[in-house]
Amino acid sequence: MPAFSNAMLEQRHDGAVLPVNGSQLAFTTDSFVVRPLIFPGGNIGDLAVNGTVNDLAMCGARPLYLSAGFILEEGLDMDTLRTVVSSMQEAAAKAAVQLVTGDTKVVDKGKGDGIFLNTSGIGVIEANVKSVIGPASVELGDVVIVSGDLGRHGIAILSVREGLEFESPVLSDTDSVWPAVEALLNAKIEIHCLRDLTRGGLATTLNEIAADRSVCIKVHEAAIPVNEVVQGACEIFGLDPLYVANEGRFAVFVPAAQADAALDVMKKVPVSEGAVRVGIVEESPGRTVVLQSRIGGNRVVDMLSGEQLPRIC
Repeated sequence: MPAFSNAMLEQRHDGAVLPVNGSQLAFTTDSFVVRPLIFPGGNIGDLAVNGTVNDLAMCGARPLYLSAGFILEEGLDMDTLRTVVSSMQEAAAKAAVQLVTGDTKVVDKGKGDGIFLNTSGIGVIEANVKSVIGPASVELGDVVIVSGDLGRHGIAILSVREGLEFESPVLSDTDSVWPAVEALLNAKIEIHCLRDLTRGGLATTLNEIAADRSVCIKVHEAAIPVNEVVQGACEIFGLDPLYVANEGRFAVFVPAAQADAALDVMKKVPVSEGAVRVGIVEESPGRTVVLQSRIGGNRVVDMLSGEQLPRIC
């Protein structure tokens, strides 16, 4: 950031919001190095499309166009490539975006781990977005809503890596969240902040927002939705589901007076039908996330210094 400092980069959002001829565009880019390439519920292809579409959605932007850069390892099985590309096409069609430009490079065998993908996206900020959507707009008293159960993507990846079989299969939640965001905008919900809960999960996202806004975000453990199988897997491996990555979940900050209306809207959209209210923004202690446990005690939820599960996206 010191090398490239500018006003748009300083937004520190999931994408940059750019003024163009009286309109506002959102622009984002992301790289995907997930291992394994194919996992329960998805693969690197639909993950790349959904991840970029969701970054645009978090800016309040309707996703329109994508690019794709493929870095392929010499000797990659062509059936694997076809599977990935087919999934990208299906995900793009579902998200109503077009892949309009791209590039392919091949690296020596042993230098690329199969496929690395980069996708960039452009979207247009909807006319009914009246203010900046981001941490700077978060206010005291705002309610925090998450769009569904947490941790499935990270555990789906881990299950393949460790050769685990659960009583019920754990599928990645990879999906486009734009339909839920669009529904909130169309309902004229006053959205203060949107963040997708990818690497670092809910805990990291809330810590970043609390630090940016110098507020305390208090969340209730009993309200946080976690699938029983995911919870059990986290206990086996010593993971905290609050930090486990998601690829089809987001958090939204709205005024308390509109929280019930926002929940009603989200529950009518398939990708966010499991939406729940999990917390509230308070004044102190500033720059802190506090978890109220099921038995009533409080503990500070810190920012992780590293990643629990590397290469999950």
